[in-house]
Formats: sequence, C-alpha cells, structure tokens
Amino acid sequence: MKRTLSFLDLPHNLVEAKNGEIALNILEEKTNLPDLILLDLNMPKVSGIEFLTILKNSDAIKHIPTVILTTSDHQKDLEECFKIGVSGYILKPLKYDDYVKKIEAVLAYWSINELIKY
Repeated sequence: MKRTLSFLDLPHNLVEAKNGEIALNILEEKTNLPDLILLDLNMPKVSGIEFLTILKNSDAIKHIPTVILTTSDHQKDLEECFKIGVSGYILKPLKYDDYVKKIEAVLAYWSINELIKY
C-alpha cells in the first residue's frame, strides 16, 4: 500500500496498523480519525469481520467509510461484510499493475466524497 500510494503521488496520509487490535486502539484515541479505512479480512489478533463489527457498533466511528481489500472471493465473506455495513469490497488482483489501478480508483472515488478532507 505504501509503495502504491507513493507511486500514485496522491495527497493521502497513510496510517498503518500491524493488526486489528492496534487499529482499534488508534481509533479509540479519536484524536485523528481517518477519512477512509482500508481493511484486510485476514488480520492477526482481530479478524477483518470482527474489526468491522466493532467499528460499525460504535457511534463515534461508525461513520468512517470502510473498504475491504482482500484475496477472499468467498460469497459468504462478501455478504457478511455488506450486512455489517462495509462501504466497498475489493478483490486484490494478482498483478501489481491491476492492484495500483484498483487502489487509484478507490482513492479517487473517496477523494470526491463529501466526507473526505485533505
């Protein structure tokens, strides 16, 4: 993700969490909430679906758009994420160039959204 953002030269600030537990701790601080969360389903400590459930059950942070970036093409995962309230579900492609195009499209879309501020 860092390499892709630097390649695209977009004005986004990336905050990375090594696992879902750390990400939740960052969000609990509520000092610098993100405009967009890019979330993998396969994370250590707290799975992506568990993280999404906690996020969407919190009045303070449930408004943050959350897009799943995953290799899981299981219909069950897709349906569960949308039931919980995910904003988008993107399959990670095998080719890096395709990945860059998808990330660029996601960030372009959310950059024109009224919730996003630079």
